[in-house]
Amino acid sequence: MNAPAAAATATATLHTGSLRPRARSHRLGIGHWRRVLRLGIKSLWAHRLRSLLTVLGIVFGVCSVIAMLAIGEGASYEAQEQLKSLGSQNIILRSIKPAEDQKVSESGSRQNYTLTYGLKEVDVRRIRSTVPGIEAVVPGRIIRDFAWNVRYRVDCEIVGTVSWYPEMRNHPVMKGRFFTDREYDGKENVCVIGAEMVERLFPFEQALGGSVRVGRSYFKVVGVMAPRPRLPATAGGGDNSATTVHRMFIPLSTARTHYGEILFKRRSGSFESERVELHEVTVKVDELDRVRTVAAAIEDILKFDRKKKDYDMLVPLELLKRAEETRRLFNIVLGSIAAISLLVGGIGIMNIMLATVTERTREIGVRRALGARRADIITQFVAEATMLSAAGGLLGVLLGVSIPWVVTATAGMKTIITWWSLALSFGISAIVGIAFGLYPATRAAQMDPVEALRHE
Repeated sequence: MNAPAAAATATATLHTGSLRPRARSHRLGIGHWRRVLRLGIKSLWAHRLRSLLTVLGIVFGVCSVIAMLAIGEGASYEAQEQLKSLGSQNIILRSIKPAEDQKVSESGSRQNYTLTYGLKEVDVRRIRSTVPGIEAVVPGRIIRDFAWNVRYRVDCEIVGTVSWYPEMRNHPVMKGRFFTDREYDGKENVCVIGAEMVERLFPFEQALGGSVRVGRSYFKVVGVMAPRPRLPATAGGGDNSATTVHRMFIPLSTARTHYGEILFKRRSGSFESERVELHEVTVKVDELDRVRTVAAAIEDILKFDRKKKDYDMLVPLELLKRAEETRRLFNIVLGSIAAISLLVGGIGIMNIMLATVTERTREIGVRRALGARRADIITQFVAEATMLSAAGGLLGVLLGVSIPWVVTATAGMKTIITWWSLALSFGISAIVGIAFGLYPATRAAQMDPVEALRHE
């Protein structure tokens, strides 16, 4: 054997270990795959910096999939929980000032004029008597006023409602109790305040049993409502919208006695007066499947004798389904962005594997000359590409899991890591390695052994 041939053989031996042909019956055994993996690890470790840079595309692609889906799932979960707190079987009606009257009010051209609009008691009676499937109705009046406790004051919304409000609106009492039917019928001055008001009105004493002054009347505090997350303005607001922070609940009968039917609003040099019987009505449907039908029937009843639309209807079930659709579209967008990142990472693997094939041309020629089949060459290079993408996928999973944790710890945002996002991202990274490593491996296997041995 001449010197160049011996050098070529030695070089091939360093790269491949023992290249002695083995029986075909053992090629697909465990020993064969061990040799393939061992050779792949040696080859990648010999160029570890290049291998690390190659897998960065896969790392960031997998990481972005997991992190973005975790943040998106957390935001979607919070939004859905807030909507569920309104009651999926509820239909919420609110009085709104008609657009024409709103413009007149802002211009001030009709001062000292009593404006009448909104929901009425007769609307509630019609709804209860004509629409089937209604389990309960919660009427309410909302008046903005100041509440006092000695020298502490808070601007709040005073809600006149009924005793079954907490069950209907999924808003439990945290301390004490809600007012009773007896207190409602007796028009007693009792109140239940929101948890946010306790810090403002009772910073150094117990709220339960204390007194809150509204105007010239004193109300005994019998309970404290549990805090509720605020809904975004696009969700309809309600009793926990971004503009409503403090709420105080009193019997509706007491509110009528205390404030009467006409509400006055003072402006510069004049005043406005509004007659609104009910600011809010919550209708609970007995079955979830009938919510849309009942909502349509209520809409027809309210539109029957109205010249202007002075009400608004909020169906939490519709908002919940809309939020689920938004989450689905959001996941598709995030998946598309991550797929592009993984595609870029796969192209990087293909480029590096093509360069590796060129560098190892003589090795390929020696292996073919010693009896290796084309399938063996393909298996070797596909295995190396798969190891690259799998390593990148593993690093991406670790980084992707840590980023949501950091976001939750630093920003206070809720994040949810789903098992399917981990499996999907890692599985796609492995598939990318196989797909993009197949062409370089096939190109290497198609080399002519004689030409490969002559390669310098």
